[in-house]
Amino acid sequence: MALSDYVNTLGQDLLRRHGERVHKLSLHAGFTCPNRDGSKGVGGCSFCNNASFAPMARERAAVREQIASGRRVIRRRTGARRYIAYFQAYTNTYGELERLKALYDEALAEPDVIGLAIGTRPDCVPDAVLDLLTDYRDQGYEIWLELGLQSAFDATLERVNRGHGWAEYAATLRAARGRGLAVCTHLIIGLPGEERWHARQSLLRVLALGVDGLKLHPLHVVKGTRLANEWRRGEYRPLTLEEYVDTAAELIAVTPPEVVWHRVTATAAERILLAPAWCARKWRVLNAIEAALAARVGGPATTQEVGHGTGLSGR
Repeated sequence: MALSDYVNTLGQDLLRRHGERVHKLSLHAGFTCPNRDGSKGVGGCSFCNNASFAPMARERAAVREQIASGRRVIRRRTGARRYIAYFQAYTNTYGELERLKALYDEALAEPDVIGLAIGTRPDCVPDAVLDLLTDYRDQGYEIWLELGLQSAFDATLERVNRGHGWAEYAATLRAARGRGLAVCTHLIIGLPGEERWHARQSLLRVLALGVDGLKLHPLHVVKGTRLANEWRRGEYRPLTLEEYVDTAAELIAVTPPEVVWHRVTATAAERILLAPAWCARKWRVLNAIEAALAARVGGPATTQEVGHGTGLSGR
């Protein structure tokens, strides 16, 4: 069995809708974050070192060059020949509209790039940007707006210095989905002060508003962050692998079958990862989640199907 036997994964969703394998290409377009440059705050989130999820962040090349480099790696590894350009590092809607359009257009000019995934904060998506993304969608491109919520609890968001709250997320979510844009929401398990029930309630609040995709991450303690200092002082205890796997399996099981899981775990480079050590072993985590889902189902069925009594559906 594979994870996709239990979960409506992005890879399988794209395969069903496009008739072939489609892979995301991660890009760093040179953006910063309003929570780092002083417009909303300084220092960024307490857990944030962008190199933990975007290793290219310090070695930026032109968008077309990054696509060419990523294409070579992915073709060799997976055989995929169509791609979604994933603007990942920092806040990829934080800039003048003309600059955003130029960068997005540069990616879409590649003939094998069929769409965009735009990672951003929920408080940095003005109507003009939503209209631009809607225009791309209307031209036939695959468009995903990826909103970094992390938690639905304002007290948690304040504690980790996110610089926004639930209200900003809800407003942007409604504005995006009102235009028919697909939204993928990012959530983190293991944030300071949160327990398992917080993660479940965050997911349920997100689902209640409506969402098209989800990403789940364990909280990494990485070098160069305030969270690392808290961890060294014994003020933060990272999740165990078992805690993360059990929580992730529970969240997947309560997710409607039409919602697409873009990611159910995330890794950090060993050179900057401090804790938990298991976060450097993606396949170990994925295999453990798959086993936990198999134990819940007890047979070859989709966990999301079992939880809701309906089959998977494409958008």
